[in-house]
Amino acid sequence: MVVRENGRFVTQREIPQMALVHTDLSQSGLVLSMQGHGSINIPLDSFDGNATVVKVWDDVCKAMDQGDTTSRWLTRALGSEDSLRLVRMNPGFKRPQRKPDILGEDTSTGFADTSPFLLANEASLERLNSVLKSNALQSVPMNRFRPNIVVQGLEPFAEHKLAGLSGKNYQFKLCAPCQRCVITTINQETAEKDLHGQPFKTLQNINPMPANKNAPAFAQYAILSNGNRQYIGVGDQLSALVEL
Repeated sequence: MVVRENGRFVTQREIPQMALVHTDLSQSGLVLSMQGHGSINIPLDSFDGNATVVKVWDDVCKAMDQGDTTSRWLTRALGSEDSLRLVRMNPGFKRPQRKPDILGEDTSTGFADTSPFLLANEASLERLNSVLKSNALQSVPMNRFRPNIVVQGLEPFAEHKLAGLSGKNYQFKLCAPCQRCVITTINQETAEKDLHGQPFKTLQNINPMPANKNAPAFAQYAILSNGNRQYIGVGDQLSALVEL
């Protein structure tokens, strides 16, 4: 996670250029790269950084700073006037879910907003894009919504109505719709914001949050209900669960 010197987390809301930082995993570490700024490798097996306290929304977390060299690279690449730091979660710290009533009392997550898994449906994106095109607006790719699991075969927005999805050796509980923010208006290839507030405004009309008609929903927060340490892969066959 990127933070300021005071430990407060930083997102594309404040620095849209974060979209232009590419990530990759090498055998030895996390590689950050950006056009015009080269790359930097952060070892995955190193926890030698200084211990620090950081904040994600209202959650206070114990973390390990990843050093001055990484800080200088991030600050320069993102053109920030303030110093930026990269941190990783302290290996002995567990961050509780922000919504235990929905996501479970005994579950935890890393630096994600709410849950460790965000599951999106390709048919929902296709429905959104069909409405955008019908209004002479530009369609958008899935990376506007930054999910870590994408599924095919469901009806548009059916992910909001299912209890879970089950694979061969694992099972996800689908907990709640993800309320989207203005980051959906940022082109992830150029870091430019859409001048018309799209696709946020269209999504607000066709798929609002159940309890907040002024906020759009896209994708579903999920937790792993079964199958810890199993593998998920592209092409896995899933079964939709109406009840868990």
